[in-house]
Amino acid sequence: MNAAVPSLDVARTLAQSFAERAAEHDRTGAFPHDNIAALREAGILALCVPRRLGGGGAGLARAAETVGAVGAGEPATALVLAMTLLQQGLVLRDGSPWPRPVADAYGRAAVVRGALINALRVEPELGTPARGGLPATIARRDGAGWRVTGRKIYSTGAPGLAYGLVFVRTDEAEPRTGNLLVPLDAPGIRVEETWDHLGLRASGSHDVVLEDVAVPGAHAVDLRAPAAWARPDPLQQAWSCALLAALYDGVARAAQGWFVRFLRERRPGSLGAPLASLARFQEAVGENERLLGVNARLVAGLAAETDAGRLPAPQESGFVKVTVTENAIAVVQRAAELCGNAGLSRANPLERHLRDVLCARIHWPQGDAVRTNAGRAILGI
Repeated sequence: MNAAVPSLDVARTLAQSFAERAAEHDRTGAFPHDNIAALREAGILALCVPRRLGGGGAGLARAAETVGAVGAGEPATALVLAMTLLQQGLVLRDGSPWPRPVADAYGRAAVVRGALINALRVEPELGTPARGGLPATIARRDGAGWRVTGRKIYSTGAPGLAYGLVFVRTDEAEPRTGNLLVPLDAPGIRVEETWDHLGLRASGSHDVVLEDVAVPGAHAVDLRAPAAWARPDPLQQAWSCALLAALYDGVARAAQGWFVRFLRERRPGSLGAPLASLARFQEAVGENERLLGVNARLVAGLAAETDAGRLPAPQESGFVKVTVTENAIAVVQRAAELCGNAGLSRANPLERHLRDVLCARIHWPQGDAVRTNAGRAILGI
């Protein structure tokens, strides 16, 4: 039986409840199991699973709208959701390099039990593999299967993941690199709780340690010669950039909402009227709305083109991510600056929105790489 596509109203309603406990999750850094359970119950964790497998069958446009809505309520939860929907959009599509039985088994797990998945790529020495280099995580042949040993850092969602898509290097005479699908309840896996960051504190982006973990041969879902990974995949870039842009735009929209309420309610005795009556605040709110309006157009356009099969070049998807996230940061920073001490008080959510939105600069593709690659292309270097 095919599941109905969860409506945006469902996501928005859930996001309101997430927002009510966001400060507590931020303060403690506790993984939002309650929020994830609510998304699971609503069917949102299978939003982009094809309808032939019982999922929502949604494309990138609906995924981005949903991530943005959840991000306005609790962005750490939205990041975990975004990573799962990203993989669904990539590995369950026609033409995926994954063996169809393995991909379908994951899709059914997402439908039946809301199984979370994320790519585990970053390592202590390597950093992000998108900047080049070979992973230290090794996959060794073991009969028809593999044995995997290594450490992955910044593994978003680690306490709740059912599967990790682990980036490895094989021990073959001519090593290949690529992804093994690893059930994270397998013997030899442990999560070390190392995540203690400025923003997105509840994302559970801890270390995942793999010690001689047995992986079936069919779960080597995408191994290639290292040079074959040199060029970014346009589909992966579009999905990743759109979902991350939508997430941080959601944070900025939450900040703008609080800013507007503050200006309407704050009546300094020296003024005798709300701050909203002053032209400088009206201009600031209007400038924020301009940036948010641009963001909406950019994310919607990228998602619509992708869903229609007109994939933008990876460079253009990177432009969207960088532009939207820098706009989002500007929105939140402007609100914090104009609110004075109230904007930086932990009694108000704006300081949390500021810490969370700054994390946008960490996610790949980062601004320096987008600009440098574009410059090199234009200069012919």
